[in-house]
Amino acid sequence: MNILLVVAAGAVLLALAGGFYARWIGRLFEIDDRNRTPSVTREDGRDFVPTRSDVVFAHHFASIAGAGPIVGPIIALAFGWGWAWLWIVLGAIFYGAVHDMSTMCVALRERGCTIAEVARRTLGRPGFLLFIAFLLLVISVVNAVFLRLSADALSSMYPLAALGLPEDQTLLRVHEHDGVRSGRIGGIATTSVIIMTLAAPVLGLLVRRRALRGVQPFITAAAVAVAGVLLGFSFPVSLGAATWMTVLAGYVFVACWIPVWMVIQPRDYMNVQLLYGGLLLLLCSTVVGGLSGAMMQLPVSSVATGSARLGPVWPIMFITIACGAISGFHALVATGTTIRQIPRESDCRRIGYNAMLLESLLALLVVATIAGTMTPEIYRLNVTSAGGPIQTFAVACGSAFARLGIPMAVGCVLGILIVEGFLITTLDTSVRLARYLFEELWRELGGAGTPPVMRSTGFNTACAVGLMMLFALSQDAAGALWPYFGAGNQLIGAMALTTVTVWLLRRGRRVAFAAVPAAFMVLTAIAALAWLVQREAGRETNPLRAVVVGGGVLLLSLAAGFVITAVIRIRQVLRQSTQAAALPGRDGE
Repeated sequence: MNILLVVAAGAVLLALAGGFYARWIGRLFEIDDRNRTPSVTREDGRDFVPTRSDVVFAHHFASIAGAGPIVGPIIALAFGWGWAWLWIVLGAIFYGAVHDMSTMCVALRERGCTIAEVARRTLGRPGFLLFIAFLLLVISVVNAVFLRLSADALSSMYPLAALGLPEDQTLLRVHEHDGVRSGRIGGIATTSVIIMTLAAPVLGLLVRRRALRGVQPFITAAAVAVAGVLLGFSFPVSLGAATWMTVLAGYVFVACWIPVWMVIQPRDYMNVQLLYGGLLLLLCSTVVGGLSGAMMQLPVSSVATGSARLGPVWPIMFITIACGAISGFHALVATGTTIRQIPRESDCRRIGYNAMLLESLLALLVVATIAGTMTPEIYRLNVTSAGGPIQTFAVACGSAFARLGIPMAVGCVLGILIVEGFLITTLDTSVRLARYLFEELWRELGGAGTPPVMRSTGFNTACAVGLMMLFALSQDAAGALWPYFGAGNQLIGAMALTTVTVWLLRRGRRVAFAAVPAAFMVLTAIAALAWLVQREAGRETNPLRAVVVGGGVLLLSLAAGFVITAVIRIRQVLRQSTQAAALPGRDGE
């Protein structure tokens, strides 16, 4: 099939959902721009900061996307592009976008509380403690993996021959090892990251003091982003992966401690210009390739191959493609940082639902880019190489962007920049969310007697960064545990939708749109965890495998406890009359 038809068909369905289904959900939550949002009623200049909608959208989109809509679909293509297409499109419309928008709407009605705090109010203390323990465990390992991926991408090198560059090229700095000459692609991204980070406080201050208005912040951010890339080609900064891990850990500690408008907001706004540019390049190369007759070279279905490599198509594919279809991490972003910045209630639809659709469009473009430039054998060689999915994406970008007249080497660099832009943005947001979770945990456990140090921003930021580094330094263990936390991520989404379902039931509102996805994701994620535990338990025993199996059993136990608590609570609510459960006028209870 033509690559343009594959993307266009999905894009039309996503657009229709954004125009009709999202508005219907908004009416269920009684969205009204005449109401004041938590960013206004609780403004504190640090976490609750009313911000322009386009800036918040940029932050939210870059944060929820991460490497998920790139890495997940690439791996899942082992099952065939047809399976990936179906889950990305239908999952985004009926699962992911519903999950993101509904959790944001509930947090809006609960005065800006995180989804964990909403769980406490909705499911009680046991449900809250189970939920927050699960969240902290999953998010800390995800942070560690993003830290490793960021460090690897910023220090990445690729053979000159694979980039189509001659030995005497001057575009990239060269590193030679065992007779192989490689170009330091990551150094260009490094320079870009440094420049945007240093410029972030200046841009943040200018926007906050309204020295920049209208389109001026957008133009300024775009100029800084482009300048960072251009300077990266001339002055690439080369650091090792281990050094980058330390540097990034220090950066996120500072960025997540200080007010959100000083670094995270403006850096995201600059960084997202690269991401928008990357999306545009992927779209243009798909259009040009489609009009030129480019076809999908990978099979539409290869279940036997995918199952042999990864596991059964259900449930494994549904946890492999997360951010492109549904991801529990989105609930943490939506109710953690985004809800504390949106200036209008209707932004729950425009940002909550539509940002997920844009992310799914990115996943579709990735599918078309990989399947439209690689044969099955080339795909297999790239995705199983040391560079893995990130290298696969970079090489595919090089081939796809060549349709636009961009040299192969430059296209590969742009591919790395796109991935790294998502990774860094997700990393600093995710660590900040972990800080919020620690704050809520100590507050619940200690109440008024919580020691002052445990309530401090610095202490909880240190807890979040420290736990991330603990997993990151155990590189092999974190890598072996990654499939479990793919399932764990989907379980967070299931837990969030379950919390939304109970919240709606208590108010006598329709719940099927949230309850059905919740039930499916609970079954899917638990089945995936059970399959993974059984697979690892049947292999040769060693200390690492024991940790892997133990981690899976712990996640299953926490999930089972949460599900039992939720079912009990749902039965209690259903016994009550609709009039008592609705509690009109008391949504903030």
